[in-house]
Amino acid sequence: MHYLAAFILSLVIVYLSIPVLRRFALKIDFVDKPKENNARKLHKEPVPLTAAIAIFVGFVVAYLIFNEAPAGETMAVLLGSMLILAIGTVDDWFKTQGKEFPAWPKFLVQIFAAYIIYQAGIVFTGFYNPFTEQMVVLPGWLQFVLTITWIFGVTTVINFSDGMDGLAGALSVISAMTLFIVAVTMGQSDSAIMAITLVGVGLGYLKYNKPPAKIYMGDAGATFLGFILSVIALDGAFKQATVLSLFIPILALGVPIFDNIFVVLKRFKEGKPIYKADATQIHYRLLSAGLNPKQIVAFLCLVSVCFSLTSIILLLLEV
Repeated sequence: MHYLAAFILSLVIVYLSIPVLRRFALKIDFVDKPKENNARKLHKEPVPLTAAIAIFVGFVVAYLIFNEAPAGETMAVLLGSMLILAIGTVDDWFKTQGKEFPAWPKFLVQIFAAYIIYQAGIVFTGFYNPFTEQMVVLPGWLQFVLTITWIFGVTTVINFSDGMDGLAGALSVISAMTLFIVAVTMGQSDSAIMAITLVGVGLGYLKYNKPPAKIYMGDAGATFLGFILSVIALDGAFKQATVLSLFIPILALGVPIFDNIFVVLKRFKEGKPIYKADATQIHYRLLSAGLNPKQIVAFLCLVSVCFSLTSIILLLLEV
């Protein structure tokens, strides 16, 4: 019952607060302005960029009320989230002024936020060997590297996927719902609460972000969603995982992960900066191929659901 309450509360907070934040953004000109001859700017009118605040508040309120995790873990999630939101908001503000915020400050803050999670004990420690039924505990340095890399990587790929109305929000909702099912099945209530709360804020946001979008979450919101999704997986699906079930959270986030691996490799091969935004993501490629935005979002959501169903099958097989 508390899962349903967390879902409803988070959804209602976002649903009710976005119109207020939208009017505020228009008043202070905190908007994403369209640009001619820019493949990444598909909107024709200025769109407010304040949805991240509603998403953050909706998540935090429900999380604090219904979460039963240790105080140290709770504080780490909140502090890390605040840092991600803050640096993302600064980045968004620069964009509203027609400027580019340097990549290094974002990188350092996101790494530090990941380090806070690691220090709180939300760590990828190892996996079960299905043949010997023994836990394989990884060396401390490898636990650190994998944990930081996972959090930073998922935070980044969700942000990279936010290039079309409704896309990043819908993919995040599908991933969060999948991780919720996994967490409930494994009896992990803490990660289940985080996941269902993220579903709530995501659906509340999508009410206003479906094409044509009335508001954007910007880098602040997309990186926040990615950050929380990475923590949910670490605190849930990666715990007590066997070799094959390690793929469960990877498949749950399959579309943004696999697409952005391709993008990063392509940029690296061409000698372009990894953080330099361009139109190489799959949604832009599909747009160039002739699909319209609604068709692209529907297609990628269908692919994401297929990945998610595969991950749930792996869970049920107990492999």
